[in-house]
Amino acid sequence: MNTLGPHAAQPILQVGTPLDRAAGAILLLHGRGGSAEDILGLGEALADDRFALLAPQAAGHTWYPNSFLAPRRQNEPWLSSALRKVEEALALATGTGIPTERIAIAGFSQGACLATEFVGRHPQRYAALLAYTGGLIGPLDEPITLTGNLNGTPALFSSGDPDPHVPWQRVQQSADLLAKIGAQVFTERHRGRPHTILSGEVRQGRELLSAVPAL
Repeated sequence: MNTLGPHAAQPILQVGTPLDRAAGAILLLHGRGGSAEDILGLGEALADDRFALLAPQAAGHTWYPNSFLAPRRQNEPWLSSALRKVEEALALATGTGIPTERIAIAGFSQGACLATEFVGRHPQRYAALLAYTGGLIGPLDEPITLTGNLNGTPALFSSGDPDPHVPWQRVQQSADLLAKIGAQVFTERHRGRPHTILSGEVRQGRELLSAVPAL
């Protein structure tokens, strides 16, 4: 295993407008059992030609082995490696001159949890956080403390309730915690929605991304 963890050698797929010609970028994080290729379909539904799309691949198609509600130590070293992979994807975009305020981070299910965790632990102004069925990582009965300032980052938390993997309690808690560090939070609670992303949720994501100006 690479000393930087199980995800270190995994690829980061890039499609859409090339980074050196894009006004912004969307980082897309797939769910457990999914793939970078799969989640790029969400990116293509969210994006127009302003955006480059970047999707890192998780080793073994999972970012961490246990539930996102398990004690964090039970998901190591995969979790720390996954967060580093998101940081690597972000650096690809910023390295071409795209500022973080033009970079959105989006994910579904396990990928939404990873996206939320990354944004919460690396607070700055992003174009958006789009968390489709996800929340901050850690047990429900342990307090979570976030520090820093998201400087008005739009954050969409959209989930079904009940969901077989992500309880609404954690979705709402995550939204509240990110709001406390400066996110502009939007929550959508879809009663009885299956574990998927609805077209209306994609439309909401596109609306938030519409604030990113063209070059």
